[in-house]
Amino acid sequence: MSERIRPQDSADLLPGRLPVFPLSGVLLLPRGNLPLNIFEPRYLAMVDDALKTDRLIGMIQPRDSDEKGAVSLFDTGCAGRITSFAEQDDGRYLITLTGICRFRISCEIEPVSGYRRIEPDWSAFRDDFKPLDSLDLDRPLLKKMLGDYFDLQGLSCDWDAVDGTPDERLITCLSMICPFEPGEKQALLEAVCGRERAIKFMTMLKMALHRQGSCSGCH
Repeated sequence: MSERIRPQDSADLLPGRLPVFPLSGVLLLPRGNLPLNIFEPRYLAMVDDALKTDRLIGMIQPRDSDEKGAVSLFDTGCAGRITSFAEQDDGRYLITLTGICRFRISCEIEPVSGYRRIEPDWSAFRDDFKPLDSLDLDRPLLKKMLGDYFDLQGLSCDWDAVDGTPDERLITCLSMICPFEPGEKQALLEAVCGRERAIKFMTMLKMALHRQGSCSGCH
């Protein structure tokens, strides 16, 4: 595989090799912003190396571990570019990754400085570079379910921001911040498009509320 490839309609060259940060229950989506607190030496080294090159890091969830403790990864993750960086007095890094494009793992290659690397296949996700402002959301139903869900989770919400945010950006943000199970997060990541992700998100909200007996307004 060539070191750098350009998927159709992408604005930037994407790498043929990518460092990955396995983190369970954490979701990065294209055009989403993910703050991270980096403190493990191997991931400090990963950030250092990324800052020297294209600033790209792949977020991916661990799947499970075998009898020897080796952790396997889900097949699909999302690459993000480091768009903010701050070094703390205790040596930690506070960074923000902005989602660029999803990938599938073509193969895993030799680690560097303790962090894992892969050869990504970007070909299935060329549409990640094409935002859709309208996802045909049922906004009144979404707000009703969100209000009930946030109450159950003890979360607050800026409803003015919800009202003023375009559909795709809203579903991206909500998918990333809502404390769904890792498997549910992976399903949201792997949704074919924004509209399918919105449908899955609404379904997950409804299921969470039904489990708590708090979905009287859902239909």
